[in-house]
Parts: sequence; C-alpha cells; structure tokens
Amino acid sequence: MVQEEKSMRKNKGAVILLVILVLLVAVYFGLRTWNARQEKKEEAAAVNVTDTPADEIVSLKFDVGNGDLEFNKEDDQWYYTPDKDFPLKQSYPEDMAGAVGNITADRELKDGDSIEDYGLDDPVYTIEYTDADGNGTKILFGNMTGDDYYVMQSGGDIVYTVSSSVIDPLNHTLDDMAQLDDYPSIGSGNLVKEVITQNGETTTYDSEDEDQTEDIAAVAGGLGAVTLSEAADYSVEDNDLPVYGLDEDSRITVEATYTQDDEEQLLTLYIGNEDGSGNRYVMINDSRIVYLISDEICDNILNV
Repeated sequence: MVQEEKSMRKNKGAVILLVILVLLVAVYFGLRTWNARQEKKEEAAAVNVTDTPADEIVSLKFDVGNGDLEFNKEDDQWYYTPDKDFPLKQSYPEDMAGAVGNITADRELKDGDSIEDYGLDDPVYTIEYTDADGNGTKILFGNMTGDDYYVMQSGGDIVYTVSSSVIDPLNHTLDDMAQLDDYPSIGSGNLVKEVITQNGETTTYDSEDEDQTEDIAAVAGGLGAVTLSEAADYSVEDNDLPVYGLDEDSRITVEATYTQDDEEQLLTLYIGNEDGSGNRYVMINDSRIVYLISDEICDNILNV
C-alpha cells in the first residue's frame, strides 16, 4: 500500500512536470510568433525616404557641416572628385553610399505645415547622389525636432522626420578619409644598415660595425619613432616638390635596410625643408604624400 502511494505520487509529479514543460514550450513558440508578427508590422510601417542599393550609387555630393565634399565611382573605385589622386580610403564612400541610399523615416507628416515652417526652404544640410542610370536624388535637411531632422526630397511634397544619426556616416573631414601609407616597425634589433645621401655625400651606419653600436641605436630610435599621421600634401605634383625641399637636388635620402620575418626589406625616406613649426617635410618610398615629421625625430634619423 505504501509503495502504491509512493508510485502514485511519483506519477503525479511526472505529470505535473510534463504539463509545465508543455506550457513552457507553448509560451516559447507563442512569443516567437508574436515577435515575428511585430517585426513584420514594423517592416510594413517603415517609410523609406530613399531606397537605392549602395552598389548602384556612382556619385555623392553633400555638406553636413564639414564643407562641400564630392565623390565619384569609376570601375568600382571611389575617387575624390576635385582631386582624383587623393588617397581615398574606400570604406568611407562605401559606407556613405549605403547610408544615403537607405534613409528610413521615423514619421511621414501628412497635412503638415509649409516647408518654411520646417526650415526646408533654406536647408541646413543637403545630400545628393546619382545612380548608375543617371537618376539624381537630392535630400534636404531642415530644422531639428528633438533628435530628428525634418527632411524631404528636392522637388517632392512629403515631409518626413528622420533620426539625426543618418548623417553620422557622412560626418567626416577629408583628412579623416585619407588612406595613409603603412610604416614598418624598426628598432635597433632589426635595423641592418642606414645609408644617408646629402649633397652628393654618403654616410653609412652598419649594425655589423662594432664601432657604430651607439650610432645604430640613435638612428634606429629615430626611425622607430616615426608616425605617419599628419600630411601637408596628399598628392604632391613634381613641380611642387621644390616648395617642400623634396626635389632630387635638395632632399636628403635615407635608405634603411631592416629585417622583417627573417627577410631584408628596404625603406626609403626623403627629408626636405623645415615647415617653421618644428617639423620637416618627409616622403617615403614611391608615395606622393608629403608628411610632417618632427625636427627631433629627423635629427635622430640623420644622427645630428
């Protein structure tokens, strides 16, 4: 009898657990279904101000507070329109195209006020783009309302509100978008030799020369301290090289041989004039970018 009661209690407990499990599964699938319906409702309610795939956009022109910027795409390569030689980092215009081609409104204003009331007669920002078929789109940004902007397409009659974060991918200066050169890691441990040529005379510092240990440490320290972060010219023309003291007759040439992954590599630096603010103009290898490197670092590289 006692065993029968125990068995009944066990069976009853198992039934209760089974019922709870069934209820939990039902709740889980019920929530999934509800969430899916909500997502569909939100998708259906979304209003697109623009709807152009990023890979179909071939030109961008805008001013969102950093001055007029314009880019064009040719053969899947983006260029800065005023200077095709500008070293443009491709991820910036790619992200911009994705942003401007897919602007979603928070609200569509029906029976709204005049565009003057929204500041759209004199927009604070404008964004223009052209697709591969030559179709142009121009978006006007007017006054703010909370964290949103009033916007409309030029030539349209519908006013929307869109999040101010829409312009974040465009909010960069041209300097931000420059693709600067990579610079190797050099120190006394991997510097093999440095050859300096100035005014036709050559000075060599060789790591195998025991008498030059201190010299190698000094020049290696200078080479290792270089950071390519500030540029004076992103695509210098040959006829402008004398302005920076970087023409062949004026510049100092530094050829540094170093090891990387057990292989010898060569870095060539061209050191030019001082800029009057504690820096010197410097170019590396075959790059057309003129960098600013401090006088102190240049002096260490030249061991003066």
